[in-house]
Amino acid sequence: MTGRLTSPSLSSARRLVIKIGSALVVDPDKAAPRKTWLASVAEDIAQLRRQGTDVTVVSSGAIALARHTLGLTHGALRLPEKQAAAAVGQISLAQAWSQALSAQGLTAAQLLLTPEDTEDRKRYLNARATLDTLLGLGCVPVINENDTIATSEIRFGDNDRLAARVAQMTGADQLVLLSDIDGLYTADPRTNPDAQHLPVIETMTAEIEAMGGEPPPGYSSGGMRTKLLAAGIATRSGCAMAIALGKQDHPLRALQEGARCSWFLPQTCAQTARKQWIAGSLTPAGEIMIDEGAAGALRQGGSLLPAGVLGVKGEFTQGDLVVVTDNGGRVLARGLSAYDADDARLIAGHRSSELSDILGWQGRDEIIHRDDLVMV
Repeated sequence: MTGRLTSPSLSSARRLVIKIGSALVVDPDKAAPRKTWLASVAEDIAQLRRQGTDVTVVSSGAIALARHTLGLTHGALRLPEKQAAAAVGQISLAQAWSQALSAQGLTAAQLLLTPEDTEDRKRYLNARATLDTLLGLGCVPVINENDTIATSEIRFGDNDRLAARVAQMTGADQLVLLSDIDGLYTADPRTNPDAQHLPVIETMTAEIEAMGGEPPPGYSSGGMRTKLLAAGIATRSGCAMAIALGKQDHPLRALQEGARCSWFLPQTCAQTARKQWIAGSLTPAGEIMIDEGAAGALRQGGSLLPAGVLGVKGEFTQGDLVVVTDNGGRVLARGLSAYDADDARLIAGHRSSELSDILGWQGRDEIIHRDDLVMV
């Protein structure tokens, strides 16, 4: 990581995804949209569209907008209350964006997504096709998590990672997370005066990931940790990502004119669409623990063979996403299993030539083929 590396520029963006949190969209005193600020963002988007950039917005704010209307102004909300608030507030949120963009001659399109829409390959492809069509027609898709039906077990939990998945879906080359902070610091600048700002992050490392702190108070449910998780998803897909200050009017214009931020540079070689989807999946169904010999083979681009498997955790079926770990529990890779969990346990530690005798039928030689596996 170094500030001497060249930062990307919004001026060169072909496809851009902008994520905006509740704390930016909603005036907490009035429990209403910040219309002047939204109008300034719409102006920025219009300028980006004129320079030839496709723009997609991932916007929070539905639940925050409805709390006052429904009398849910105090304390944490129960899941049914959140779902009810989302159903009411989503109308206000969509109207606010539609009005702001319409004033600039732009057409807004609303999409509500759940994690299942990105975890299931067919639904992922359908959502991608819809987004491609909308962008081709000159629309500005405005996306939010479908909180009216999401549960604590299946929901994204934050729109940072949702935005990274949308960037992946649309083949975006840049993702901007507008925040209450102007980028990543070596420590929390709110509590540590020695914290140093990092303008450019070349690669996601364990050191960088450890810089994620606790989420800020208020409406926001994200925080730096989820932004760094989003950076991992986006950069593996060949997409640059920025964390930038969003409180002021015209935040995108400010970024384009050189406002301070943190840019996460994309991997030099973007993965195939299939491997991007595997790498970005959020909810693995199980875990396969392997020995050092198998780990070395994976690092050399090989497939995962049963002989190198030490153990299998979880209940999954053929084709499900699993994580691959070493014997210390460190995640090495993610992939699609060629066997269900029970069969994987039976063949663990055995040579491929023995599989038909163990199972009573001839399966694949690999538990995870290299075409279905992504190192992390």
